[in-house]
Amino acid sequence: MIVQNSMIVFYVLAVPAFFGNVLAGVNRWARLVGRLATGLMMLLGGAGVNASFLISGDDYSGFADDAKFGWVTQAWNAVVPPNYAFFIGLLIAFEAVVGILILSGGRPAQVGLLCAIAFHVALGLFFSWFLTGYAAVMLVALVLLFLAETRPAAAPTARPLRHGLA
Repeated sequence: MIVQNSMIVFYVLAVPAFFGNVLAGVNRWARLVGRLATGLMMLLGGAGVNASFLISGDDYSGFADDAKFGWVTQAWNAVVPPNYAFFIGLLIAFEAVVGILILSGGRPAQVGLLCAIAFHVALGLFFSWFLTGYAAVMLVALVLLFLAETRPAAAPTARPLRHGLA
């Protein structure tokens, strides 16, 4: 039940994050929705979901079974399950910090987005084909939000009012 509820939380946040991020460059509200949903996706959907797995005693022993490379599966199984509390604790801390940075806006959001992009690249390159598909979709959205966040604020379109005769 924890796994199912956790994944619902994740996807409820991933869908608005994707659409908000994709439209972030053309609409200010979409950018805000994208940043909010992306930050919450990392904070609640990432750190929160992994915390619930950790609390339930999941040792992540099967996570890398479908990895594209045998050495990833072997390394994962040799390192993570025997020390899952430490390594998943680090993952939870990383995802929480990234989520908080993204929610902060400004430069911290840009740093958080770069971290989220790097994280999704690693997921897509090294783990299951399902995660490759998910990462590819999210990378497009994350890069678009990052680009929108790095653009200077739009200049005002209205001309100032002039008093007197021109």
